[in-house]
Amino acid sequence: MESQQYISIKELCVHHNIPTQFIMQLHDFQLIEIITIDNNQYLYETQIKDLERLIRLHFELEINLEGLDAIHHLLQQIETLKQDIVYLNNKLNRFEAL
Repeated sequence: MESQQYISIKELCVHHNIPTQFIMQLHDFQLIEIITIDNNQYLYETQIKDLERLIRLHFELEINLEGLDAIHHLLQQIETLKQDIVYLNNKLNRFEAL
């Protein structure tokens, strides 16, 4: 079983020059998951890519939190559809091989 790596929210905010309140708002919209360990808040390392995308959309394109929520949901649907296409292509290739 893999151990999860955590990134400090404070360090992320300093690195990206963003307010910690923005991270909390993303958490309120359930766009990211926050882990609390010893009164310090962390994100899973696997969330960094999504977080950086949300930061760019919000601060560079000025998309509000509701828009971020909609975009995040649509991107998840696209990823699911891509996985379904790969699965179905693999299944079709098996039948064509017969």
